[in-house]
Amino acid sequence: MNSFILKIKRGETPFFRALRRMAKAILSPSAPRLPGWLKPPFRAIYEFYFLLMGLWNNFLNLVWRQFLFQARCASFGKGVVVDRLPFVSGHVEIHIGDHVWIGGHLNVSSARILDRPVLILRDHAEISWNVSIAVNKEVIIEEYARVSYDCRISDSDGHPREADLRAQNQPVRLRDIRPVRIGKYAWIGNGTHIMKGVTIGEGAVIGANSVVISDIPPYCLAMGNPAEVLLRNFGRPSKKKPGETAPEESHI
Repeated sequence: MNSFILKIKRGETPFFRALRRMAKAILSPSAPRLPGWLKPPFRAIYEFYFLLMGLWNNFLNLVWRQFLFQARCASFGKGVVVDRLPFVSGHVEIHIGDHVWIGGHLNVSSARILDRPVLILRDHAEISWNVSIAVNKEVIIEEYARVSYDCRISDSDGHPREADLRAQNQPVRLRDIRPVRIGKYAWIGNGTHIMKGVTIGEGAVIGANSVVISDIPPYCLAMGNPAEVLLRNFGRPSKKKPGETAPEESHI
């Protein structure tokens, strides 16, 4: 069978090339080009489809998902928007502030090490899609902080550093569990990993796909693996008056 499949992939003879074309047509079908006169009605159907899906999703959020998530949280503020139902495993205690926005596929997990791991999302915090948060002690995301999509946040490595203890499936040591805090107004770029013990300062910006292993001062731009501060006095709140020039950002 393997030899037969390989001959089809290689198209060694007209017969096998015909089989390859047939398999491609079945596995990767391509629709014929749409005549111009059919484009307007199909465009209307396209827009209606996504409108209908959006309305259905909002309906499920309103009558089902948000109530389920509220029941899982220790405290839950007003004006919270949950785009999809977060998956929570373990005994983590979750506190949600007012007007928090949570995107889809949020995964929150906790291990058995400590009695009371805590996740806190303060007022106006935003968590985008496909974010994973591992909480063994404490993770705090402060007011107006934004975590972009595909980010990972963890207050421990999830396993011992010693090879023999990992092989025995021993729990992580207490010394290797350190809280994570993301300061108010901070922006965490997509694909970023924030490791244990890190504090992201107020208003700091972390570039996409960074790995943050140490504290980032307030109002700095940091990026890289490991993340390094590239600019200081970056993105400070605007206090200039009309006609004035904002202070320049300083390089380190």
